[in-house]
Amino acid sequence: MSSSDDDFYRRRIRAVLTHIGAHLDEDLSLERLAEVAGMSRFHFHRQFSAITGVPVARLIALLRLKQASLELFLEDPRVIDVALRAGFQSPEAFARAFRRAQGQSPSQFKRAPDWERWAQAFRHPFHLQGAPMDVQIVEFPATPVAVLEHQGPPDTLMRSVASFIEWRKGSDVSPNGTSATYGVPWSDPDQGDPAEWRFDICGSTEVEAVPSNPQGVIRKQLPGGRCAVARHEGSTDRIGETVYALYRDWLPGSGERVRDFPCFFHYVQRMPSVSELEQITDVYLPLEG
Repeated sequence: MSSSDDDFYRRRIRAVLTHIGAHLDEDLSLERLAEVAGMSRFHFHRQFSAITGVPVARLIALLRLKQASLELFLEDPRVIDVALRAGFQSPEAFARAFRRAQGQSPSQFKRAPDWERWAQAFRHPFHLQGAPMDVQIVEFPATPVAVLEHQGPPDTLMRSVASFIEWRKGSDVSPNGTSATYGVPWSDPDQGDPAEWRFDICGSTEVEAVPSNPQGVIRKQLPGGRCAVARHEGSTDRIGETVYALYRDWLPGSGERVRDFPCFFHYVQRMPSVSELEQITDVYLPLEG
């Protein structure tokens, strides 16, 4: 296959992924997706698997179950409502699929999520190269934030995120609906001892001090200054690829020098208010000058 043919099919598969992300609770039959791709259904599923490395039916099931898991934890709906939105005909069928993927029933997960197993079960399975990265230079304002400091392997991060969400729900210091959400990785999760990995979970705030709380949330500040910013679209499980592209592809030819502060993330659109494929995260790389 020539490179032009490869690009042609990748564009078609990207269109299918966009459609899946926007219609996760609707009909996603093989016939409908083949129509979106403009391919025969006899060839579509093979082309999808060849390009992404995962069968389309498995991907849809994974996306729906992950979306359902966060709805169960964050929004406290009835299991039957989540099951129907996830495309299952009955709560029993949903529970069986959920248990196979997660190792817990939906009700067990709702009460006491096993976040380490969740991270392993629902890790996004592939990366499909998108449009060339658009990097902008911006002036980021100094931003006070309420912070929960996480330390430990990346698969345990959601446990700390859940703790931060619990604090946020019970506090008016950083309201979820009106405050920005950030993340600051203080080290590379692929390098060094995973037990030493540090990540700050942040919500913007206007208070001068964060009241003492059982979760251990404290006040810090994201420093202001010049930053390169690139938009990452899709699963945050793959956000490292955008970070590496900034350092590897953009920085060497930019004439810029990095500042003594790690890159950080602004979560513009997040699950479960959007599907995993519709998430938007801006990646900031602090620069000198």
